[in-house]
Amino acid sequence: MRILSVVGARPQFVKLAPIAQAMRGRAEHLIAHTGQHYDELMSDVFFRDLDIPAPDFNLGVGSGKHGAQTAAMLAGLEGIIEGSEPDCVLVYGDTNSTLAAALAATKLHVPVAHLEAGLRSFNRRMPEEHNRVLTDHSADLLLAPTHVAMGHLATEGLASRSILVGDVMTDVLYKVRASLERTRAQAPEGLIPGGYYVATIHRPDNTDSPARLGAIVGELARLDKPVLLLAHPRLRSLAQQHGIKLDQGNIVLSPPLAYPQLINAARNSAGVVTDSGGLQKEAFLLRVPCTTLRPETEWVETVELGWNVLVSEDLSLLASTVHRATPILTDATPYGDGHAAERTVSALLATFGPTASPEH
Repeated sequence: MRILSVVGARPQFVKLAPIAQAMRGRAEHLIAHTGQHYDELMSDVFFRDLDIPAPDFNLGVGSGKHGAQTAAMLAGLEGIIEGSEPDCVLVYGDTNSTLAAALAATKLHVPVAHLEAGLRSFNRRMPEEHNRVLTDHSADLLLAPTHVAMGHLATEGLASRSILVGDVMTDVLYKVRASLERTRAQAPEGLIPGGYYVATIHRPDNTDSPARLGAIVGELARLDKPVLLLAHPRLRSLAQQHGIKLDQGNIVLSPPLAYPQLINAARNSAGVVTDSGGLQKEAFLLRVPCTTLRPETEWVETVELGWNVLVSEDLSLLASTVHRATPILTDATPYGDGHAAERTVSALLATFGPTASPEH
């Protein structure tokens, strides 16, 4: 059986790692990289650090407006799918690469499986929300990470196509955490374990408005400990356009970190401040308090279990939220046991493989 994985953005590379490992010896696995993230730190280094095979195809699309970027991916992926003739196309998460691959495969009558299906923010301002909803409704197999995601899919009439496999990013985090513990990895240079915060800001709702971004940076700068701000080039560019100095007050400016270094920085920190979907969940898995700069989250379990607090409209609450008491420890595992990738590959083989039932 031949399976084509399509990836293009940083979080998808992380999800691809355990899938690629679980595929070995069970299926022929091809990888198409759209090039949505195309710089060294956001792409090539991830393949090396996470032991992912080099892509079989690379479109090199690069950044751009949503329509132009998605269209370029759609055109390029159509040729790749026609040429490679996969038995199914596996798409990951909620990026433009996800939607483009789902559309290309669907129009070519190639089955689509969506990993991380069923997540919903119910915020239609987010491009990711449209990507995930459209992908779920075009896919033939929906691989859900949580019971909550399964519930969303059932509500939308997609229960018959849905399977609960767990969260593959949990697989990666457990493996990386174990490696960091074995090597006794230290906190980032110049920072004391438990004596700093980690912050990331990237969503347009937080970065595109000069007033909003300025307020967030100002609140981070006033926190009681150093704030390691992992600033993507887009954030730096927007801050410069807005006339906002990022390295003010207690902010310690840093480029984005490769995945193992990001997890190490988070696990040694006193807390995380982010608008990232992945990092708020990773903070929970590491049992590090998180403050999310959004009015909603797809990972509602992190909030319900007390390890994540949402701050959006009233940014003056940021300091008191970050300084809150340590949450009550929990042994809850809403994101699985670290074997989601194995279940995913088994589901793909059972659904689309040579012994699959006739209705598939």
